[in-house]
Amino acid sequence: MTRIQANLLLLLAAAIWGGGFVAQSTAMKAIGPYWFIGLRFAIAALAVLPFAMRETRKASGKSTPRHLMLFLLTGLALFGGAVTQQIGLQTTTVTNSSFITGLYVVFVPLIAVVFLRRMPHWVIWPGAILAVTGIYLLSGGQLSALSRGDLLTVVCAVFWAGQITFAGMAVSETGRPLTLAMSQFAITAVCALAIAVAIEPISWSAIYGAAPEILYVGLFSSGLAFSLQVIGQRYTTSSQAAIFLSSEALFGAMLGALLLGETMSPLGYAGCALMFSAMLLVEVVPEIARRRTAMGLKSAPKLG
Repeated sequence: MTRIQANLLLLLAAAIWGGGFVAQSTAMKAIGPYWFIGLRFAIAALAVLPFAMRETRKASGKSTPRHLMLFLLTGLALFGGAVTQQIGLQTTTVTNSSFITGLYVVFVPLIAVVFLRRMPHWVIWPGAILAVTGIYLLSGGQLSALSRGDLLTVVCAVFWAGQITFAGMAVSETGRPLTLAMSQFAITAVCALAIAVAIEPISWSAIYGAAPEILYVGLFSSGLAFSLQVIGQRYTTSSQAAIFLSSEALFGAMLGALLLGETMSPLGYAGCALMFSAMLLVEVVPEIARRRTAMGLKSAPKLG
């Protein structure tokens, strides 16, 4: 697979995720968040299972306890991100949710500092300031206007950053993207359904009422898009991958306006622009510096 093809896969995944924000929002009219998450990822796990089994049979190496731990951590991070995002959508708009979720582009290198002891590029700090300013403007220029759903979505972005970090480590060490996808779906489904049984009522009419949304996010936003993500990231740079994936914010805002009639104030649009600028800044600047360094080494004269 070429890098262009991989980037197109990531762009497709972002577009599918953008549509998923709308489906996640409208589903809450019929079904509780934990039942929705559990059923969504159960369908995704079943859809990917045959491909994961085939991948496992063809794999040359064996799984180690470290690999299993990475799979577990990826699944738990996905569960945390799915829950905070889904509950957040009850009190925030699709547009806000899609853009705030994109803050994972800023949080990924910060997690690398805390857990992997790797210092980020200097551009992370101005990027973080831009992102926080964007959230402030998205709230209408008043911190009191920032809803509980918006704050939960910030937490969701942290979980999403963890999922990207652990998934990258797991895929690079195991070479089994589909097995990883199926595992994280199954872990998320089990956790969500266990909580749903304990705290949320359910009926067949509720499932039937949310069936179109459950099927869309189960088969496409989860099963297909997350699989495209882990496959595409094997054939492109992390900088390009983040840029293409972060376009889900644009797709989410566009579909929220087209399908749900959502609108924002001029300050809100300015906040979205700042947040998207932060996402691009923290990825593009290091890539430009890397390429300049590489070109400088190639053009340097050889002595002796």
